Amino acid sequence: MAPQKTVRRRSAAARAGGLAVCATVLALTVLLSLAVGTKSIPLHTAFDALFHFTGGQDQLVVLHERLPRTELGLVVGAALGLAGALMQALTRNPLADPGLLGVNSGASAAIAVGIGFIGLRSPLGYVWFAFAGAATVSVLVYLLGSIGRSGATPVRLALAGTAVTAALTAFTSAVLLLRPATFDQFRYWNVGSVVGRGTDVLIQLLPFIAVGAVLALALGRPLNALALGEEAGRALGAHPTRTRLVAMAAITLLCGAATAAVGPIGFIGLAVPHLARFLTGPDQRWVLPFSALLAPILLIGADVLGRVVTRPNEIEVGLVTAFLGAPAFIALARGGRVARL
Repeated sequence: MAPQKTVRRRSAAARAGGLAVCATVLALTVLLSLAVGTKSIPLHTAFDALFHFTGGQDQLVVLHERLPRTELGLVVGAALGLAGALMQALTRNPLADPGLLGVNSGASAAIAVGIGFIGLRSPLGYVWFAFAGAATVSVLVYLLGSIGRSGATPVRLALAGTAVTAALTAFTSAVLLLRPATFDQFRYWNVGSVVGRGTDVLIQLLPFIAVGAVLALALGRPLNALALGEEAGRALGAHPTRTRLVAMAAITLLCGAATAAVGPIGFIGLAVPHLARFLTGPDQRWVLPFSALLAPILLIGADVLGRVVTRPNEIEVGLVTAFLGAPAFIALARGGRVARL
């Protein structure tokens, strides 16, 4: 037994070291986001803007323009990474992403209605409509997936989410056709962007994301037990129904709030959990925290790339993640290296 305990300790130490490396890379990515843009700012100036503010023009740019979008990318990235890892573990589907439960379609439908029929105009107004739409649809998907004796199985949840997503996508398209003036505003939100969202948007959604993150990180052990099957999971002390309810609540809070803030951003919730499992193995107690650190690295890095490739213009981060993510994930899948759950 002693050699096995030693191996476990070494493995845990290696994973903890990996988390520390990811945290360091994330800190460097944040600093890079503060320094790089249409106008390059020296790294030491960006650092001084945070800790030794003197009121220079460059420091004002860092504090009032780049810091809010970086903070939003940090929080939203962590939320999408956690939501993606939960979604794949909950449905036991390595190709699942948070949108599979209808979160993105619910938020999009609510935004289209809010702009077209109520006259929403500001990102702050979008937030609560999008969050309410995402939460409502998540509850609906769970109720539909729970119909029948077998309850809310992974397959039922995925099928219910797919059906609701298809219906809401058609509904959103109909609203945009009936209200053509809505399209210009809707497409700006729908493309996925961290630009133009002030700190007030983040402050309003941060409590929801914080609660969702706590719930997600607490599910590592129960999800590990359920990965062995429901009967084995029950034998190990897990409660399948309760675990799925808590996971659904966490996904709704995380992905609903993130989508409400910046619009639907693809690929991150799909691909980051695979990278986390590649680094840590299938243990959800490690996959979840690794996903929470790796996802904002990807999101903020994509935002930085979008600022420099078309200077002095910018490409929205949702487009950059799609351009980078789709071919990378196809290559990963064709190579047979998609991490198993």
